[in-house]
Amino acid sequence: MKISIITPNFNGERFLEQTIRSVLQQRESGTDLEYIVVDGASTDHSLDIINRYRNSIDTFISEPDNGPASAINKGFDIASGDMVAWLNADDRYHPGTLKRVIQTMQNAPHRALCFGRCRIIDEESNEIRKPITRFKEMFFPISSRFCIQSINYISQPAMFFRRTALQAAGLLREDIKAAWDYDLTLRLWHQGGACHIPGPPLSDFRWHPGSISGSGFRNQFREELQVACADAGSYSPQALLHRGVCLGIVAIYTAMNHRKQRRLPPAL
Repeated sequence: MKISIITPNFNGERFLEQTIRSVLQQRESGTDLEYIVVDGASTDHSLDIINRYRNSIDTFISEPDNGPASAINKGFDIASGDMVAWLNADDRYHPGTLKRVIQTMQNAPHRALCFGRCRIIDEESNEIRKPITRFKEMFFPISSRFCIQSINYISQPAMFFRRTALQAAGLLREDIKAAWDYDLTLRLWHQGGACHIPGPPLSDFRWHPGSISGSGFRNQFREELQVACADAGSYSPQALLHRGVCLGIVAIYTAMNHRKQRRLPPAL
């Protein structure tokens, strides 16, 4: 089974090399990997970093785009793997992740997607926000369409799906600014549901002030609620539960940001 991984990048030099190396390392376990890097005409040192690994990258595109969803869709259009996923230029896989993904999906031929554990790390790669991670993992044993409509407990860097399911569900919506990954998850679910990959984390999601989740979490959860309502119905129990979850998470994130600001030294 072949797997295609897409990395979108725009001026992501700070963490890009870690991301690329974590993907290419998957070949060491014998994974049949197609690696596609789609750059949005970066003006930093991203191209220098990519060129160092160019011989190991199957397809490289560098041209202006309309944001990360646009870049990922370009990768989807040319991906040839049986399985597909994307890894943003500030996230990373753990060793052996893709081998575990392939083994799981070979044993679950009717499932459209699979997912596993994903740590949250900071700019120095230290694990943070462990209570949030544990909260998401509480839903893994009862994973279902009802649950995923009620709360987005699947972390995108630890989600992988069949290319046939993607073709049936359609590409990422480029009109959504922050929750296009959750929207795709809901649409993929209709193509055969999901299965959980047990064991240690598959990936790390890097939270930092410049990330979408770091800088625009209010908009992200507002959009998540909108796509959940569109999928489950605006007045469904799932939508009502999702509304309460979003309000709670936004309140927690806001409090965390205020506490962090109070700890910062005064400007000179």
